[in-house]
Amino acid sequence: MSHRCPAWLALVSVLVSVLLLAGCASSGPATQDHFYPLAPTIPVTPGTGAPVAATLLVTQPLSQRMTFGRELLFERDDRPGEVQRYTFHLWAEPPAIAIAAALRGALREARLFAFVTAPGERVWADYLLTGELRRLEHLPSASPPAVVAELHLMLVDADDRRPLAARLYQGTEPTGTPDDPAAAAAAFNRLLGRLLGEAVRDLRALRPRLHPGRREP
Repeated sequence: MSHRCPAWLALVSVLVSVLLLAGCASSGPATQDHFYPLAPTIPVTPGTGAPVAATLLVTQPLSQRMTFGRELLFERDDRPGEVQRYTFHLWAEPPAIAIAAALRGALREARLFAFVTAPGERVWADYLLTGELRRLEHLPSASPPAVVAELHLMLVDADDRRPLAARLYQGTEPTGTPDDPAAAAAAFNRLLGRLLGEAVRDLRALRPRLHPGRREP
């Protein structure tokens, strides 16, 4: 006795197979995250004289306006005041950490202080360089498309916590294309290289006012 499959059941089996094949063909590769290093090139001229015989501690700036995360941020003209995040485009590390590391490297190269340290090195410091990262955003709908940054820095005497100098470093840099996070990341590096270069020059101008350290590193 033969057992034959009903026609309707065979039709259902064929339809299921077709739908499964179509789903596999249309799914495509999964969306991948894109990571960008924030490593600005800071123009530095090494000092010709002896550095100040003191230790400078460069701390991580406080993060404001959503700059504490790793996502690249943007703001469009048609939605002013609303900061948004790119879903799959991220910094390799939080911007405040990268900025502090870049500043330390530039100040060591400039030879303004005998020692430039990070908080994790746990040494006594004579001066503190601290601040706030207030803004770091892509403006894709601006004319021309650009990035904007605002970084407030303050030099503090570690003995009495007296501020010696403070300045807001801010500026914009064109990206060249309107909706390209990779171009925005490159523009951020150019802009921060310029702003941090200004900070190094300002610290060099303060050098005559700085006293030798009274603490051992």
